[in-house]
Amino acid sequence: MTSASRSQPSHPDPGHADAGPSHPGAARQAARFAEFRDLHRPGAPLFLPNAWDHASASALVERGFSAVATTSLGVAVSAGKPDGVGGTRDETLRLGAGIARLPVPVSVDIEGGFGERPEDIAALGVELVRAGVAGVNFEDGRADGTLRTVERHAALVAALKEAAPTLFVNARADTYLTAGAAASLAETTERIRAYRAAGADGVFVPGLQHEATIETLVAATDAPLNILFTPTGPTCARLAELGVGRISAGGLLFRTAILSAVDLAWAIAQGTDPGPGRALTQAQALALTEVYRRD
Repeated sequence: MTSASRSQPSHPDPGHADAGPSHPGAARQAARFAEFRDLHRPGAPLFLPNAWDHASASALVERGFSAVATTSLGVAVSAGKPDGVGGTRDETLRLGAGIARLPVPVSVDIEGGFGERPEDIAALGVELVRAGVAGVNFEDGRADGTLRTVERHAALVAALKEAAPTLFVNARADTYLTAGAAASLAETTERIRAYRAAGADGVFVPGLQHEATIETLVAATDAPLNILFTPTGPTCARLAELGVGRISAGGLLFRTAILSAVDLAWAIAQGTDPGPGRALTQAQALALTEVYRRD
């Protein structure tokens, strides 16, 4: 497989972010950004699990994952709010700042950026960098099921990256989520190339499972391509063969955890055999908070 040769977008020096050299921890932030960026290796992709609270993030790190992301679905639903409508800015920032204390890079799902003005997107990026967050997912899908124009989202990506160059911006093209099998490969290609040219460090096309299309998009950009894992889609090993640079779990872990808890409760209440099951001890659960209690 041959990747298309494209020029790298120019970024400001990571040491000169608006969030930048003057803010405490700037050197650590630049190192965390570089660490996270280097985990995205086409052909040997980063598998990125998505947490929905402090405990799930800590447990994933304890298990050995080299980076952790948040899931906007899990964050929103846990707060009693719908996903994808821009109503969880506070919850997203609070969780991102909290789990950024973990000893691995953390990426935060910011949906569509919780705003439409470049200055608002830029301000969000600065807040996240100052909190120690290494990356974000930034989608072009809107709450009404439409997409921002490619020019509009590219401009917002540029504003975000200019304000926060030490934030790994994973620009998401929602063409396959909104149109499914009828999605346009040409439009998707245009979008990921435009976002890359605007400064995105990675590109994400959720909802895509067709192997030939994945391979085409890998070759269409020099940015690492992120694919959402689904049980009915290609395996992680196959996605690696196709040249994918990152594989995300999305809301799958959250949805599985909720259903598993409900099924266990129902089995116990009905007096049926709940199966062998596995659960943390109380001491193990409490230990998940230790990292958040350190100075």
